Amino acid sequence: MRIDNYRIIQTVVILIIAFFVHWLITKSLRKIQQKFGFQNARIVLTNKIITVLTYMSVIVIVAFIWGVDEKQLLIYISSFLTILGIAFFAQWSILSNITAGIILFVNYPVKIGDTITILEKDNDTTGEIRDIGAFFITLKTKKGELITLPNAIILQKNIKYYPQPE
Repeated sequence: MRIDNYRIIQTVVILIIAFFVHWLITKSLRKIQQKFGFQNARIVLTNKIITVLTYMSVIVIVAFIWGVDEKQLLIYISSFLTILGIAFFAQWSILSNITAGIILFVNYPVKIGDTITILEKDNDTTGEIRDIGAFFITLKTKKGELITLPNAIILQKNIKYYPQPE
């Protein structure tokens, strides 16, 4: 009975630490947003991704505390990752769009509200960035049309950038 009380205390401590880490990350993301002027949607999406990773780690740690066999847990995790890898390999363009979306969020000079022209051989596309999602970027043309482009295309094409006046 005493061992179970010890496990309960460890579990509660891990949950408190996870909550505190989540709070610190959220606070840090808000400071980053204010410092660099990121859109709220970027911060919300980044916070969701970090939250999922944090709580997945908590589940693994709590499973170890409660005596789940490491071999069984590793087999489960490796099976899950194998299935996930096969799914991403089958949909390679989805993986490249997710990666491009992260790059656009973190390290690209454009932000929502900026106007860009995607320079192509035959047909240039100009529009105001309305949304940068995990898979697609949405542009609104001067005619009011909404154009959705995969994130990977934005990184592969030459872009003419018209920043917002500050």
